[in-house]
Amino acid sequence: MKNYTITVNGKSYDVSVEEKGASASAPAAAPAPKAPAAPAGNQGSRKILCEAQGKVFKIAAGPGTKVKPGDPIVVLEVMKMETPVVAPVAGTVATIECKEGDPCDTGDLLATMNDD
Repeated sequence: MKNYTITVNGKSYDVSVEEKGASASAPAAAPAPKAPAAPAGNQGSRKILCEAQGKVFKIAAGPGTKVKPGDPIVVLEVMKMETPVVAPVAGTVATIECKEGDPCDTGDLLATMNDD
């Protein structure tokens, strides 16, 4: 137990603070890593990965959608900005491995597609 005197607006208060646990100054534990999405049975040959840590804002193209290079597949919210994750080549979206509102980290699988 530690005793302190704190002054607020010119008035002094005597307080006692009890430390609990191994160390009161230890940083909070990091959240457990999220489990990767289970791959779907119709997974495509090309993986579309998360390019920056953020949150899935919108699914722009669902499975079966034909896309051209540069067409958005998923839109992320990264640092309060909408950031599209686009098709690298022409093809068809095979699977979407995330849903709107999901947190994502760099390298997470967002979708798969097959080249045309």
